[in-house]
Amino acid sequence: MYLSKCLSKPVQCKCVFVCVCLTGPAAVLQEAKCGFVIILMALYWCTECLPLAITALLPIILFPMMGILEASEVSIQYLKDSNMLFMGGLLVAIAIEHWNLHKRIALRVLLLVGVRPALLMIGFMSTTAFLSMWISNTASTAMMLPIAHAVLNQLSATEAEADDKELHGGLDNLAFEMNDLQDTKPQKEVMDAVKITEDVTSAFEQRRQKREQKYLKLSKGMSLSVCYAASIGGTATLTGTTPNLILKGQMDQLFPNSSGVITFASWFGFSFPNMLLMLILSWFWLQFMYMGLNMKKSFGCGSSNEGDKEAYQVMKNEYKKLGDISFAEGTVLGIFILLVVLWFTRDPGFIPGWATVLFNKEKEFVTDGTVAIFISMLFFIVPSQLPRFGCCRRNTDISEDSHKAPPALLTWKVVHEKMPWNILLLLGGGYALAKGSEASGLSMWLGESLTPLQKIPPFAISFLLCLLVSTFTECSSNTATTTLFLPILASMAIAIKLNPLYVMLPCTVCASLAFMLPVATPPNAIAFSYGQLKVLDMAKAGVILNLIGVLTINLALNTWGTAMFDLNTFPSWANVTRAA
Repeated sequence: MYLSKCLSKPVQCKCVFVCVCLTGPAAVLQEAKCGFVIILMALYWCTECLPLAITALLPIILFPMMGILEASEVSIQYLKDSNMLFMGGLLVAIAIEHWNLHKRIALRVLLLVGVRPALLMIGFMSTTAFLSMWISNTASTAMMLPIAHAVLNQLSATEAEADDKELHGGLDNLAFEMNDLQDTKPQKEVMDAVKITEDVTSAFEQRRQKREQKYLKLSKGMSLSVCYAASIGGTATLTGTTPNLILKGQMDQLFPNSSGVITFASWFGFSFPNMLLMLILSWFWLQFMYMGLNMKKSFGCGSSNEGDKEAYQVMKNEYKKLGDISFAEGTVLGIFILLVVLWFTRDPGFIPGWATVLFNKEKEFVTDGTVAIFISMLFFIVPSQLPRFGCCRRNTDISEDSHKAPPALLTWKVVHEKMPWNILLLLGGGYALAKGSEASGLSMWLGESLTPLQKIPPFAISFLLCLLVSTFTECSSNTATTTLFLPILASMAIAIKLNPLYVMLPCTVCASLAFMLPVATPPNAIAFSYGQLKVLDMAKAGVILNLIGVLTINLALNTWGTAMFDLNTFPSWANVTRAA
């Protein structure tokens, strides 16, 4: 009753929660206190009246004051193994961006694909999705969109130049004919020639308008394809986007015995095929919306023209500007490949991994986070230039600087500027909320309240929850959405004896499917900033893509996902005791 009175009054200022916490009666149930904190943080996250990372720090203040958790127990939630995995993945991404390796990979792929509209779109989408698996969605979108618009501008300019040449050539011929007619023909035929000239000019004006309209649609489609591919690609790897790591952390927090269920390899095995399916269906939808169903025209079928060659040359020139691959780029690529190999072979599942054989014989001592931090430390050790020894130097190379050691692949100054530290606090805030819900008994209360859902088929529960999360994430950050929903979904699954992954896994992926609004994700905002798109354009394309995403995720969940994670049974690791 006291909680309902508090929530019924409007929030007058940002510090109102302090008054509520300190003046509340001792008789208020622990579940209600924890519920108040969750609702308050949800409101702050949705309205962004405080920075998201600062809101994530509220449990450090509120849980000890309310007697839910000790301060030391809350604080330790902010630097767990999942945070280390996230930090290591980000350090690798920063190294790739710092040495422009991502741009070299992108341009190389685009040169292989070509510049035909349909092929160009799938080329940009696949390249952006691949980059988003390893670097931030925002960085991959910000890099790919200028390249896409430069290519389209070149195609448009070349086509316009060809039309102008044709128009001027036709008008010159008509001018010669009119001079002859004025000397030898009656006035009527001269007037007919003038009318023909006007008709030709009008026809070329209509062609110009049609061309501009075509490239406006192509530009819209290309912008949407890049920003959507960035969001889709991030779902394929455990470190690709923040919600994936939140799931990993929440699983470790809520189900301590589930160690090894969600690993880099198992996540990739489930999400990568789903990402490919979603990417192909998204391409078909955007192709239909902005290029039509004329596949012969879109693919070109072997035909080539001057515009295609000049647009291809634009990308080729961009690639040439990068020069030959440097020692630093090659080393970063080698370290990155080593990281991926170590992640996949640490605990592949079907055979014992290297970590199991060497370290994890009794407990899981070495995790994906251990590997990520180990590999990321190499960037601060390995030099960015190939060392040259005294015997190998020429006299002209000897200078004051030649005696200094070359800088490492990464320096702390670069990391400090590019590392999104706020995300680490957001992750910690989510883990603290989960721990508070468990300690206060709120999780148990929610689970008991949701028991009637046991009568609904599991696939229907999953589908409806995916729709709910994909709608909610349009108005809230995907990090906040995942943080708020996952503990509730875990409690519900335990109450109805459903494998928690059956609802937590698809809803985590759906939290990244924010396609309808420019403010939903940074990639959407970057695409919208180019000026061609309207909110209605994004909403029309996004609503279908949201539905496509929900359907493909549920298809994956009920096919290979069920086989991989044994989702038809209630696992032993989900039998946990929650203290009230």
